Amino acid sequence: MRRRQFLQSTAAAATALTIPDRIIADPYAPLGQELGVSNPTRIGGRVSVRGSGLRGVRVSDGVSVATTEDDGTYTLVTDGIQPFVHLSVPSGHRIPTSPTGTAKFYQPIPKEGPSEMQAHFQLEQLPKADDQHAFLVLADPQTQNAFEMARFHDETVPDVRHTLEGIGDTPAFGVACGDIMYDDLKLYPEYEAAARDMGIPFYQVIGNHDLVFETLSDEGAATTFESHFGPTYYSFNRGDVHYIVLDDVFWHGQGYIGYMQERQQRWLVADLLHVEPGSTVVVFLHIPALSTRGLRNGAQRTGLSESVTNREILYRVLEPYRAYVLSGHTHENDHHTDGGVHHHVHGTVCGAWWSGDICWDGTPNGYGVYDVRGSEVRWRYKATGQHSEAQMTLHQRGADPNAPDDFIANVWDADDRWRVVWYEDGERRGLMQQRAGHDPDSVRLHTGPDLPPRREWVEPTMTHHLFYAPGGSGTSKIHVEATNPWGDVFSATL
Repeated sequence: MRRRQFLQSTAAAATALTIPDRIIADPYAPLGQELGVSNPTRIGGRVSVRGSGLRGVRVSDGVSVATTEDDGTYTLVTDGIQPFVHLSVPSGHRIPTSPTGTAKFYQPIPKEGPSEMQAHFQLEQLPKADDQHAFLVLADPQTQNAFEMARFHDETVPDVRHTLEGIGDTPAFGVACGDIMYDDLKLYPEYEAAARDMGIPFYQVIGNHDLVFETLSDEGAATTFESHFGPTYYSFNRGDVHYIVLDDVFWHGQGYIGYMQERQQRWLVADLLHVEPGSTVVVFLHIPALSTRGLRNGAQRTGLSESVTNREILYRVLEPYRAYVLSGHTHENDHHTDGGVHHHVHGTVCGAWWSGDICWDGTPNGYGVYDVRGSEVRWRYKATGQHSEAQMTLHQRGADPNAPDDFIANVWDADDRWRVVWYEDGERRGLMQQRAGHDPDSVRLHTGPDLPPRREWVEPTMTHHLFYAPGGSGTSKIHVEATNPWGDVFSATL
């Protein structure tokens, strides 16, 4: 039995047996006493630009947060457990990068190092203000072998570069939103080569397939990821927006759940103490804070591995802010509001695990493109290999046997604020009705024990970005216009 099948079939039992009972009984409660101080180190350093100290920059070890003085100096004492000291890159400055193009905003703290160490950071000012900037969210590249890595390099990378050409000289960065690999972590250098070729700084989020599975607990499960990309949770700033990357994958030796450990919670509170209430805060994590996929498919409650079990803590901390929580993991597009924040679960780079060209909700392989203007955040979905204006797939009348008189528009990234109207032979007929269903292409390509050929376990998933209307009979021409919350109009013809 393959690893994934094994984990799927034993997840519930393994969780009940190996996770401490208090987590299951009360997932919102802190874990309690953690490992004690083993080798405290006093870290001193300076953040500078062209030799001049930079004031007000936040530097952290992942627990405490220090702020640089007028001359750019800072001091913090770390407990000997945290692996990195890192800075929250300030707005108006370039994101430092490694030779591979991944963000390099951290320095390692030696495990058995001296009682004092120096960690200096040199930054470079951007040539123009970044009040307006852009970022891309690449959820779940999830490459497992040479075939899938070739698709990533040959399809996704040039598509991203073309998208960036359209963005022009607007400052931009990318985020690989977890499951960068599919268990084989030796392929990380191939991802790093892709990040370099895409040509913008890339931040990384750790996913459940980015772990060292041989470890018996969460401690040590991220060591390979850390050796390539640094800390698993941190923050940075662009323009008026504060960005946060979180680690919400808790490995218990035989599987994982969505969970944020207490140490990370304390850091998050300390980090946000420096962010003015009312500001826009964007959070990146891999497992959605809340996934509605299970509920849409008939489950009584969301699964422990599909949502963050202690998400209420995140909600409370984000309460003073205009917050967006961006994730991947479930290989579908989904928007909803919970806990006072906007949740955006992204369609994935690999679609349905590189089994074809769509996710199991019918969303094409692709990624999110975000445009930030001051504190306002806008987005659209970019389907790999398709024009940037492509935002929907139309299906002939009767494609859904449960609605034999209707044709369907799958508007991939739609939420409840989209307005979708249809025309028949040039005459406006009215609004299409949004309701849950299965995408007809996914039904055709994914249904059954032998489909799709490369990932037989993929099945169509229920989605709520389908729009229905009774039309399309005979030889009539159907035209659909979909308007997003910012007034942009996208069209397609059946």
